[in-house]
Amino acid sequence: MMKLEGSCHCRGVRFSVETHHPSPFMRCYCSVCRKTQGGGGFAINLSGDARSLKVRGRQHVKVYRARIQNPEDAKAHQSKGQRHFCGRCGSALWLYDPRWPELIHPFASAIDTPLPEAPELVHIMLEFKPDWVPVHAGKKDKKFQRYPKESIAEWHQRHDAEVG
Repeated sequence: MMKLEGSCHCRGVRFSVETHHPSPFMRCYCSVCRKTQGGGGFAINLSGDARSLKVRGRQHVKVYRARIQNPEDAKAHQSKGQRHFCGRCGSALWLYDPRWPELIHPFASAIDTPLPEAPELVHIMLEFKPDWVPVHAGKKDKKFQRYPKESIAEWHQRHDAEVG
């Protein structure tokens, strides 16, 4: 188990979470991640034990639930995922989804703890990537139009990248 410590840009929110899966390996190109987190046109999510989440400055934390509109859906719906961000500086902090209550998904961009480099990257939601966003994929990288079947835990096990 590895303890991750993170914060927003203004340092009004600081948090920690325990994880077995510390490698930032997955880049999401969906419009929600791209527009709420920015970066290189993608977001990088980690996985942690929700029970271990500790937050200082919780009064500054706000929650956004995205409106999802996939091409095959007749109408949009509100995501169950709760994107937590700092209400003072706007920094994306973590995602929580009540469908998987045991997990918390901190954004790698909010983590202050040094993270291990991933041996390969997984590029997801490429169907929603705009033309201006380049995909810098290595030879071993995997690419998916939407989601892979492999979970975050399975990826870490396959790469012997689990901690503890």
